[in-house]
Parts: sequence; structure tokens; C-alpha cells
Amino acid sequence: MAIGANLETVAGVTDLVQSMKETLFRLTGQNRIDILVNNASIGTSKTLEETTEEEFDAIFAVNVKAPFFLVQQTLQLLRDGGRVINISSGVTRIAYPHIMAYNLTKGAINTFTLHLAKLLGPRDITVNAVLPGIVDTDVNAEWLHTPEGQQHAAEMSALGRIGEASDIADIVAFLSSSDGRWITGQMVDATGGSHL
Repeated sequence: MAIGANLETVAGVTDLVQSMKETLFRLTGQNRIDILVNNASIGTSKTLEETTEEEFDAIFAVNVKAPFFLVQQTLQLLRDGGRVINISSGVTRIAYPHIMAYNLTKGAINTFTLHLAKLLGPRDITVNAVLPGIVDTDVNAEWLHTPEGQQHAAEMSALGRIGEASDIADIVAFLSSSDGRWITGQMVDATGGSHL
């Protein structure tokens, strides 16, 4: 099922959780969840000097505030033995200063992941972050779908190609499965070896 939400405000997060609870109960007779993947994100290509306060606040609202309050509001719904997976970014280990505000939000997500893993460990809930590099998605389409962009992105990866959404989805699926049960508090690099 798909439920739309505006994640720029805590009220939007609350509406999402309420809609999800109602829909799950209607479909399954309960409103518990096993896996939470925080993957909503917005980015900016502006530099440190160009970023406005409004843009800074908007990106932090969606990339940091929304995951924080989504976890807070779903803690009682998340089953013991469940999974939380946060989508971070390779920019937390690779200097990429021309998108500074975005980079800061992903650093915050890594810190959130570490502390949340410790907090939820007694419930046998694992918490990890996946750090993609350049992936062929809509957010990168404008610059990536040029010959120069494709060459630049492929050259950054040790594997010599551009990441695909399925590359990231497979890592999330592994961490969500019982095979990932002994991994928690980790930042899983999913950049294809960018900048090795």
C-alpha cells in the first residue's frame, strides 16, 4: 500500500503514522511493523555560501527531523526483533563540499543510527545505515544522464560503473532479513568503492 505524506513537519509525520496504523489494522487486523526504512530525503546542490536559512531548515526538516520523529512515533508499533534502516550517504566519508547542508544531514543520520542501535538493542532490534554513492535515480538524472556525468560517476567507483537503485535495495533487503541479525550500529558503505 502507498500512503502519501508531507515530511516537512512533525504534524505530517504524525498524519503518516496515523494513516499507516489505520490502514494496517484494516488490512491485517493489527498495526505492528517489522521493518522501518527511513529513505525520504531532499538535497541541495548549493554551496555553503549560497545556502539560505530557509533551504537549510527545509533540508534538515525532511532529512533529520522527520526520521527522528518517525522512529519516536513508531517505537511502540515496531516488533521486538525488528529492523530500522536509515539511508545516509557516502558524503559522510567523502569530502563533497558543494552540497554542504545535505552532507550535514547525513552525518546526523549516522549519529542517530549509532545511538538508536544502542537504545533498541535490548529489544533485539537492529539499526543500521546504508551509505549510497552516486546512484541513477531521479535526483541525479539531470547531470548524470549526460556523457560527461556518466563518465565522471563511473570513474569515481572502484567497480567502474554507476550505482543502480537495485544495488542499494539489495543491501537494505539483506539488513532487513534474518541474515542481517548480528549487524547493528553500522554504516554500510554502498558507494561501489568510490574514492578508494
